[in-house]
Amino acid sequence: MKVIDFDYELPEELIAQKPVKDRDSCRLMVLDRETGSVSHRHFYDVLDYLNPGDCLLMNDSRVIPARLYGTKAETGANIEFLLIKRLDGEFACDAAADDALDSAFSNDKQGEIWETMVRPGRRLKIGDRVIFNEEDGHKLIAEILDYGDDGTRKVRFTYDGIFMERLEEVGSMPLPPYIERPSTDEDKEDYQTVYSKIDGSVAAPTAGLHFTDELLAKAEEKGVRLAYLTLHVGIGTFRPVKSDTVEDHHMHFEEYTISEETAKIVNDTILSGGRVFSVGTTSTRTVESAAEFDEASGKYLLKAGSGSTDIFIYPGYEFRIIDSLITNFHLPKSTLIMLISALYDREKILAAYEEAVKEKYRFFSYGDAMLIL
Repeated sequence: MKVIDFDYELPEELIAQKPVKDRDSCRLMVLDRETGSVSHRHFYDVLDYLNPGDCLLMNDSRVIPARLYGTKAETGANIEFLLIKRLDGEFACDAAADDALDSAFSNDKQGEIWETMVRPGRRLKIGDRVIFNEEDGHKLIAEILDYGDDGTRKVRFTYDGIFMERLEEVGSMPLPPYIERPSTDEDKEDYQTVYSKIDGSVAAPTAGLHFTDELLAKAEEKGVRLAYLTLHVGIGTFRPVKSDTVEDHHMHFEEYTISEETAKIVNDTILSGGRVFSVGTTSTRTVESAAEFDEASGKYLLKAGSGSTDIFIYPGYEFRIIDSLITNFHLPKSTLIMLISALYDREKILAAYEEAVKEKYRFFSYGDAMLIL
């Protein structure tokens, strides 16, 4: 299967640079797989397609302010970091080197090890240090420990106090590169779902950005079950498919957690004949990774627990848990457009995208939404 088969033409002016004022007022394209029809609605109309006993499945991961700007300790050169994933590892503080950099640090130093993308990468070698927020008493220092995959670096951060507090002080929201403007204070809320809870993502699960607290409350009033899982969106979001064939592409691992409560809600929905509406591709990949066949019911059910997944869903895949998908409009030749083409026919997906361009839908993270029934 060729990657080029998932390409389409998109005028640059249709790439949304900011969200709509009211989250649920964006447009919603509805694709009905049974009838082949295409409808044009608004996102708040999504409740018209949900029945009592159905389940809305959402990813409650919260985006961290993962983009950092600092200076190289030895030269003062400007350096940009993008945090990708927290890594396990022993923290051993080089006290002498740290004191040379910052005599104001307390002896009770904290440390975390992260995989990061760095720019310009050629300036950072093993042992180099980068200082953030130097004018503030709460200094954050990064030391390059090792080289990672695809040009990343393994980095140890030292800091006083609580890491997330230091990150809030110096970091900014990691908006995707197709949003061609600096992030603002407004993005710190706009680029989070209203139900985000667990820190850890470096990109938003954007299908959920359209929900409001009021819309979710109306869904519950209608008898729709709400279920939440956590998958921290990682480096795969930023990596294009570089191979010519789909099968040669490999996904990066991402960590997930599914609670017993969520597994019960989803399984009760399946066993009672309700439909599972997955909100976004991250929720989809998580539950499809955690599906197990149940001999008693003859159905695939969801298993609770924590794990990591590198599942790559493309045409030919048979879905086990989800029935319908709420999603955004995705980049050409991306793994995400491949996933939705596995749920529906590739040619019909591309035809719907062509219609979306004609109707001037807004694309990508801050853009409009699609519902595949």
